[in-house]
Amino acid sequence: MASPQLSPPVRTRSRVTLFGAGAVCALLALVVLILVAVRWSPLMSLDRTVAEALHRRAVTEPGLVHANRILTDWAWDPWTMRALTAVAVVALWWRGARLLAVWVAATSLLGTLVQQGLKSAVGRERPRWPDPVDSAHYAAFPSGHAMTAMVTCGMLLWLLRRYGAGPRLWRAALAVACVSVVGVGLTRLYLGVHWSSDVLGGWLLGGALVGFSIAGYARYERRGGPGACP
Repeated sequence: MASPQLSPPVRTRSRVTLFGAGAVCALLALVVLILVAVRWSPLMSLDRTVAEALHRRAVTEPGLVHANRILTDWAWDPWTMRALTAVAVVALWWRGARLLAVWVAATSLLGTLVQQGLKSAVGRERPRWPDPVDSAHYAAFPSGHAMTAMVTCGMLLWLLRRYGAGPRLWRAALAVACVSVVGVGLTRLYLGVHWSSDVLGGWLLGGALVGFSIAGYARYERRGGPGACP
């Protein structure tokens, strides 16, 4: 005899797991933020060592620099990521999943507000070079590219899973998302416009936001909120 009680506990465990993952990312992000804000010497030294090693290599490889600039300025630029989110939001709205569309849009907007607020509050200077291979403006921490990629890819993967993406599509999307999130962070480091802790902070903050957002929506559905979509 089939039991109708199997699905709710599974969903509950999934929500708790997502919330827990978000909480871990948030805690780690807070640790990194504090260490950056107080300019903890070992972290500053590590940041400088990584940045100098990558910059020494970058100035000797103009072709690779050009490829990294194309990736970071076009393929993985925050505005490209936001455009992908906008496409998903429009598709959800068109399908009638309007609450979900607003939720995804709000998550993306919140991510932008958090990163810009922290940049202003921390006010960390970017790496400076006598022979820069690229340039970037405003404060360094956290990396907006890294955080936006994490939020966008995380939310889009959730939507694919939610709407029953097949195994091939899921594996392909997961691979693209992983390459994008990791790749954009590496391009920012290679081009010498961010410290390694900026990128790590961006990844962690993005992961925290995705975990909390998905868990929050699952809880809303669990309570049978109006407008919740399948």
